[in-house]
Amino acid sequence: MGKKIVFFDIDGTLVDFNKKLPDSTRQALKELRENGTHVAIATGRGPLMAEHLLKELNIDCYACYNGSVCVYDGEIVYSNPISVDLCEKVTQFANANGHSVVYMGEFHYYSSKEDPFINECFNELYSPLPVVDPEFYKNKPVYQMLIFYEEKDNEKYANEITDLEIVRWHNYSVDLLPKGGSKAYGIRQMVERMGYEMKDVYAFGDGLNDLQMVTEVGTGICMGNGHPLVKEAAVYVTDDVTNDGVYKGLKHFGLI
Repeated sequence: MGKKIVFFDIDGTLVDFNKKLPDSTRQALKELRENGTHVAIATGRGPLMAEHLLKELNIDCYACYNGSVCVYDGEIVYSNPISVDLCEKVTQFANANGHSVVYMGEFHYYSSKEDPFINECFNELYSPLPVVDPEFYKNKPVYQMLIFYEEKDNEKYANEITDLEIVRWHNYSVDLLPKGGSKAYGIRQMVERMGYEMKDVYAFGDGLNDLQMVTEVGTGICMGNGHPLVKEAAVYVTDDVTNDGVYKGLKHFGLI
C-alpha cells in the first residue's frame, strides 16, 4: 500500500453526540498510525475547540474552520480570512434582524452580543462561551463567522449574504465561510504541501459541511449517522459513530 492520509471530521465522526471519543476509535487511530498512515483532522471547529482532541490523539495536521486555517507540524500552511467589509455587512444585517454573530479568530472567539442560542450551541460543543466584543473583526483576522437564527430565516440570509458560503450546522446556527472555501479546498492545499496525491486521501464525515470533502478526496466515507446527502455522495457508508463506525470503515478499506 502506498502513502496514505486519512482526514476525520470531529463531531458525529470521531466523537459521539456526548462529545466522547469511543474506545474503538481511539484504538483504530493508533493502529492506523502504526501502519504508517498519516492521521489528520478536518473540522468546522476552530483550533481552540479542537485543541484537547488534537493533543490527546497527538495530531499535528489539521484543517479548521472548514478549511479556512490549515496547519501542518505547527505551521499555518494556508489561511483565508474574511474581509473586514464582509464582516461589517454581515454584522449590520444580523443586527437589523435581531440576531447575533460570533467572530472566530485563530485562537479566540468573540460575539456581537449575548444570546441564549450561543450558550446552547457552545455548551453542546463543550466549549467556553465567546466574550462579547462587537468590534473584534475590525482589529483581528476572522476566519469564520457564526450567525444564530432558525431555519425559517434561511431564505432571508441566502438572498442577502451572497458573498459568503452559508452552511447550517445546528438548528440554531450556521457557519459563514469565504466563498469557495471548504474542507475540501483546505485539504487540497495541505496534501499538495505534504506531498500526497488526492487519490491517496481518505476522509470520514457526517454533516453537510463534509459534503465536498467526501466527494473530492480519493475515498470519501460517510458515517451511518450522517446526513442523507453525504451518504449519497460518499463511496462507502460505514456504521454509526456510536457503533464503531470509524473502526469498521478503516477495516473495510484495509487501512487497519
